[in-house]
Amino acid sequence: MQQIIECVPNFSEGNDMNIIRQITDQIETVEGVRLLNVDPGKTTNRTVVTLVGPPGAVVEAAFRAIKKAGELIDMSQHKGEHPRMGATDVCPLIPIANISMEETAQYAQGLAKRVGEDLDLPVYLYEAAQPDKNRSNLSVIRAGEYEGFFKKIQQPEWMPDFGPAAFDARRGATVIGARDFLVAYNINLNTTSTRRANAIAFDVREAGRVKMEGGKVVTNKNGKPISIPGTLKSVKAIGWYIEEYGICQISMNLTNINVTPVHIAFDEVCKRANDRGIRVTGSELVGLIPLKAMLDAGKFFLKKQQRSTGVSEKELIKIAVKSMGLDELTPFKPEEKIIEYMLQSKTDHPLLGMSLSEFADETASESPAPGGGSVSAYVGALGVSLATMVANLSSHKKGWDERWEEFSNWAEKGERYKNELLKLVDADTKAFTQLMQAFSLPKTTDEEKKARSKAIQAATKIAIDIPFNVMQASYHCMEVIRAMVEKGNPNSISDAGVGALCARSAVIGAFMNVRINAAGYDDKKYVEEVIAKGREMESQAIMAESEIVKIVNDKIGSSL
Repeated sequence: MQQIIECVPNFSEGNDMNIIRQITDQIETVEGVRLLNVDPGKTTNRTVVTLVGPPGAVVEAAFRAIKKAGELIDMSQHKGEHPRMGATDVCPLIPIANISMEETAQYAQGLAKRVGEDLDLPVYLYEAAQPDKNRSNLSVIRAGEYEGFFKKIQQPEWMPDFGPAAFDARRGATVIGARDFLVAYNINLNTTSTRRANAIAFDVREAGRVKMEGGKVVTNKNGKPISIPGTLKSVKAIGWYIEEYGICQISMNLTNINVTPVHIAFDEVCKRANDRGIRVTGSELVGLIPLKAMLDAGKFFLKKQQRSTGVSEKELIKIAVKSMGLDELTPFKPEEKIIEYMLQSKTDHPLLGMSLSEFADETASESPAPGGGSVSAYVGALGVSLATMVANLSSHKKGWDERWEEFSNWAEKGERYKNELLKLVDADTKAFTQLMQAFSLPKTTDEEKKARSKAIQAATKIAIDIPFNVMQASYHCMEVIRAMVEKGNPNSISDAGVGALCARSAVIGAFMNVRINAAGYDDKKYVEEVIAKGREMESQAIMAESEIVKIVNDKIGSSL
């Protein structure tokens, strides 16, 4: 599963589009990186850029942008409303998918080290990338701004983490770190009263509201106002009136969606609004959101209904959108709002994008791919899909309400296997294509022959491993299929039985591809191990299918 991070560098130029374009052009030179947004501000004289992609590619793009910004922006001439200290003022990395904060922080530290050493620029770490928590807060680091850093950087406690301890008059200094993803999220209310909207915002935001008694602010012994905290951690919120829509909203920044996810914020505002006689009518996302946040929201609302969460990704997103009213003000287009979907290309999974008839036609054509490996993966996906269907039907079966969660868990497991096998449909064809490309490499000189042989062996190993993965996933599907035959809705037992036939066929078919590709691989020890494991798995799959089919036939027979 691909790791994805986001980077949101802030550059101290918001008026000269030629300079901004030259910086963003550097980002777009890096393969695999997607430039999602460029937001210049004239008053702040600052541009916020958003890019996403695999960690290594994002770090490279950020480095090139920081370098170019230092070449083009003269901080000695800069003026703007926003606090700043350098040409690239701040550059946070944010984990999006399949990567931890700790790993993201390591990438931020690597980027900071490279910028400091290769560009000879003072660099400070912040947030999760900064081991010294006394200087991890961005506002504390930036205090004094550009004008004050000539003196500040000379203080021992403010030595840069990387780069020279001498302030660069033209480029200033920069801050690089790792932080959580921030979601800008607005919740719509059926009121035009800003005061009442603010009351709800104060109920939920972490900072809460100032304590009042007798119309006066209550202070502590130091004379500072005492606050009553709100119900949601890592949430900033305020109420405002939107003239365009004629309604009030709770405008929120969710600064850590691992602490307070979008669906929890929505649910809590619904409760607090209801307490004040106000109804939530919907909500809107400003900017982008990670896929996981939408899937978690879909599962949350399904669980509240005691319905199975083992449904497709598309269905989970649909449930999330409808439950939170994300399409009330404007259409919600997942392909434009979900980060991972923004990164997808139609060429990533060409076979999965086909209709059933198109896939059959492509398989039947004179092209050698898709072949047996891809078809085996698809057959395996169909097999576990049938079992997942039985799990979902069982979860919703009348009179089985107390067992909905048991079958929901089985459906989720089946959904995971289905998604894994669907990815392997395209992966197998891609492996075959890579192998053919390796065979087509030139072989005139000894050096070319050596490179060609090495490429063929590398591609052959992939062509072995992919169908072996199909075998493993298809065999593991038998667990879900058997459970549905034994425990699931008896009216659908034949569907689960067909699933067993598909899973067994997928295992046997994939093993044929393992064996034919293994014949061309030079590492005979590896081949022996894979073939031995494959034979054992094939035998177990055939046995499991036989046992499952017997259970199905016995149950069908006993009902006639």
